Amino acid sequence: MKWKLIGDILIVDTKFHYESNEDLEFLSKKHNAKTIMKIDHIAGTKREPIYNVLYGSETETINKENGCLFKLDLAKVMWSKGNNNERLRIAKLVGDGEIVLDMFAGIGYFSIPIGVHSNAKHIYSIEINPNSYFYLNENIRLNKLDNITPILGDCMEHAPKFKADRIVMGYVKTTHHYLKVAINSLNDGGILHYHETVPEKLMKTRPIERIISQAGNRDVELLKINKIKKYAPGVEHVVVDVRID
Repeated sequence: MKWKLIGDILIVDTKFHYESNEDLEFLSKKHNAKTIMKIDHIAGTKREPIYNVLYGSETETINKENGCLFKLDLAKVMWSKGNNNERLRIAKLVGDGEIVLDMFAGIGYFSIPIGVHSNAKHIYSIEINPNSYFYLNENIRLNKLDNITPILGDCMEHAPKFKADRIVMGYVKTTHHYLKVAINSLNDGGILHYHETVPEKLMKTRPIERIISQAGNRDVELLKINKIKKYAPGVEHVVVDVRID
């Protein structure tokens, strides 16, 4: 059985099968979980979970990761456990005094670690889902951060209002449609972290070509292509780090 523990909620694989409620109670005690859930998939641009509660009733929890606290309701917002190394990697790259723009911020997946582990001057965090935005605010308070400004709305509308030294694009479905507004908001010499799901054979070409096509006459320097995880057979979730002058 594939499973992951998020706070004190156990998420089981969609193929998980059980014989009785006693099986679920045993599993709950084994993992010290108050609730057991199946999350079938994440739907739409607001990244809302399609789920089924198998045991218990509470779906809100606090998850601890990389010295950060994340409060969330797994019936309302997504959590990608496979991205934990990437969240810390980005936080450690942020230089002193940087202005950071976090597009598709969610509950603060990247914003919170940056706030906790770096000396960024300020972080602007844009999120379209009101539920995620609520928990973004909760997590800013929970981690006692005073350098994050949460913004509720569409990145297309709000990103052009800012100029940043570093921009995180931590969404994979239609992220390339937002490249132009992201690049226009990036200061000269700034760093872009662009997420994409891409066939393995196109991993070294398609993401960077998409960035270059939206950069106009600005120079694009490839810094790194970082594999996050397998997204589907033959498809990788990657992050492309580039400097744009």
